Amino acid sequence: MISHITIDQRDIAYDSRAQQAALSVTVHHRDGATEPSLLVMDPGQVELYAIQLDRAIAKRKSAQEEASR
Repeated sequence: MISHITIDQRDIAYDSRAQQAALSVTVHHRDGATEPSLLVMDPGQVELYAIQLDRAIAKRKSAQEEASR
């Protein structure tokens, strides 16, 4: 059973013919085993995640600024 997935620290790949982006990830199993895999996204998913990540970055920055006051 899978416990979680982490993003590998590699550049994202884009296949213009397939119009898909691929992000290297590691799948972590509950028994401690790991395996490499890919998160494949279509252009709409890439745009959605870009928006969501921008929001998360802004929230983190805001929280850091609030904590330093």
